[in-house]
Amino acid sequence: MANRFSVHRQWEERYRQLILLAQQLPPLSSVLKQPQIELSGCENRVWLGYQRLDNGNLHFYGDSDGRIVRGLLTVLLTAIENKTPQYLRQQDPLILFNQLGLYQQLSTSRVNGLQRLSQRVLTIVSSGILN
Repeated sequence: MANRFSVHRQWEERYRQLILLAQQLPPLSSVLKQPQIELSGCENRVWLGYQRLDNGNLHFYGDSDGRIVRGLLTVLLTAIENKTPQYLRQQDPLILFNQLGLYQQLSTSRVNGLQRLSQRVLTIVSSGILN
């Protein structure tokens, strides 16, 4: 992921990379787009769900109606996929955005959406279901 963004210095080029990442995220089936995994308060519709794997790690899945948001979601999924709840409790899910130089370029509404996604991840790993 770092290589994808480090070679692009201009925001327009990074923006294009987010759109390309969005195309790689498999669409979520309508069966999985349930109200309980839809995030409220976002400009685009966004879903973030999870399942616990046999080894105790978490598999996350999601989707969005917006291309840029799908790209941002793909970056987030890269950071949180197949991690333990304990690891995710100790690690800021959005740290990768800073490392890639994406966070400071985002609009306020997209930053707010990312924070909602981060809060959703923290809610998932803090829930009693996983303990």
